[in-house]
Amino acid sequence: MNITLKNQDESALMRYAGKVLGAALFHLKEMIKPGVNCLELDKFFKEFINKYECKSNFKGYLGFPAYTCISINEQLIHTIPSNYSIKNGDIVSIDAGCSYKGYHADAAFSVICGDSKDPEHQRLLKTTEESLNLAIKQVVPGTRVGNISSTIENFVVGEGYYLPTEFSGHGIGKSMHEDPMIPNQGIPNSGVRLREGMAICIEPMVQIGTSKVKMLKDGWTIVSENGKATAHFEHTILVTKTGHEVLTTIKPMED
Repeated sequence: MNITLKNQDESALMRYAGKVLGAALFHLKEMIKPGVNCLELDKFFKEFINKYECKSNFKGYLGFPAYTCISINEQLIHTIPSNYSIKNGDIVSIDAGCSYKGYHADAAFSVICGDSKDPEHQRLLKTTEESLNLAIKQVVPGTRVGNISSTIENFVVGEGYYLPTEFSGHGIGKSMHEDPMIPNQGIPNSGVRLREGMAICIEPMVQIGTSKVKMLKDGWTIVSENGKATAHFEHTILVTKTGHEVLTTIKPMED
């Protein structure tokens, strides 16, 4: 069930969680350079959100052992950070979340490490992020989830890329995952209507050449079946009276 935030105090708690998460991701993005270790990034995230009195909502979730998911190249989502030093040209996708006084935020980004100019990888990331931006513009009170989903699908498929069907965005609030599901494929003017005070996570996950995925033996890591590059972007969005507010903008903390 998706909660509707009933007052400004509840909205403020969720807004703060999103602000801390966006700042943590900003610093992680700055840290991604050739030679940086994934375990260093995970440790930094934990220490940063704790500094601002937030808790990780990934650590321990269904037994997940880390504070972030750090996926490399063909790894799409849910990768446990390892003792891997990131290389020039790697596509690095970081998905993370935190909670503040029981209210949750969740976000993700992908970036190419170093000075690689691979045009296909650059276009993959640009397409994935743009599909998220276009979908966010659909978020207003009364719109149906299908309008968000179809926007992502039409843009991504139109650019020649593929969307795995096994995973989707979701509602968020007092739990990290709530209704409604926000698929990355859908039919316009179908599905649940959004209401003022609802919060959702939109997260396109995009692959080259196939929509098929497989899980690795660790029971978490999802990879593209053909071994080609992937990308993942996500924001937590609050439905407002007249539109929406992105709660997880990736930028430094402001006083």
